[in-house]
Amino acid sequence: MNFRDYFNIPSDICYLNSAGNGLLPARSLQWRQDWQEQFFDAREDHRDKQGEFLNTVRAKIATYFQAANSKVYLCPNFSFAYASLLDRLPTDREFLILEGEYPSIQYPLIARKRKINSLAVHPEIEASIYEALRKNPRQVFVVSIVQYITGLKLDIAFFQQLKRDFPETLIIADGSQYLGTEPFDFDASGIDAMASSGYKWLCSGFGNGFLLLNKNLQQLLDANLEGIPRPTVDFWREKEVLDTFFEPGHIDTIAQGTLLSTLSLFQEFNETAIAEHIQALSNSLYPQLEERELVLPLISQRKNKSSLINIQVDPNLYPELLQAGLKCFPRGSGIRIGLHLYNNESDIQTLIRIIDKIR
Repeated sequence: MNFRDYFNIPSDICYLNSAGNGLLPARSLQWRQDWQEQFFDAREDHRDKQGEFLNTVRAKIATYFQAANSKVYLCPNFSFAYASLLDRLPTDREFLILEGEYPSIQYPLIARKRKINSLAVHPEIEASIYEALRKNPRQVFVVSIVQYITGLKLDIAFFQQLKRDFPETLIIADGSQYLGTEPFDFDASGIDAMASSGYKWLCSGFGNGFLLLNKNLQQLLDANLEGIPRPTVDFWREKEVLDTFFEPGHIDTIAQGTLLSTLSLFQEFNETAIAEHIQALSNSLYPQLEERELVLPLISQRKNKSSLINIQVDPNLYPELLQAGLKCFPRGSGIRIGLHLYNNESDIQTLIRIIDKIR
């Protein structure tokens, strides 16, 4: 299957900026246009069935990410979901994070004056994480599965090991740079909470995201809410107390419906087929970058590599890359690119040709 056919990509553009924002499938774009027209049509009843429609979105997320035994909350983005979760966690817990983490992970901890333990990132970072949790297993480990600057990726099996060995540890993951690139089973992951925005690798535009909570964390959060009565107003009568923190008001059906549309399309594609396509592209590009010494040493020394790649080209060359038709972004010491389902071997050849020309 040629995934690229489902996206409107101009022939003179080499789009490699999925880590910044993924492209919207043509079908999802059409869905948005149709839904908006029908939603505001006085003859239609879409506005009266928002709750029913949003339940279909929750069901699709639960199915796609295998979270049937977990709670699904619809949120506008990762940052809202994560900050809301932090406010519900016990205040006596320390937090373990990696240096250079996404600002939306770090700053809410700083703003809430939480105790933060940071780990310097190196090729064998898993060993440092494990040792830190062995010494203090009651920490909350917050991490982006794929780091937004370097592309460093933690394997899901590592989270499973952490949860087996340190069941007291709470694991909160940011999936924004990961979900959409390979199949993911939340219920079996060992992760207690997974939050994500939908505008990157999930190719669903802005204003949508979600939070997945396993039963263990739900019980912990509910215990801190004892004594607070459930809502009694008619249109809130189905809400639990916990629900009021993560879904406190109206939810944008256009934004969340776009996520529903794209997840449905990705299911038709088959998540494994998407992952194999991305892996094939990564297997093609990495050796060519290694030959040119353009891969971060941190990543070059790791077996598990993501499709988010920080190419060690002078960030000041960014305007020239844009002028050449290459959609990317300067991050850290290089230029960040991402290989996704709509990319192909021709994009890799174009990338290499442009880099060889300008550097």
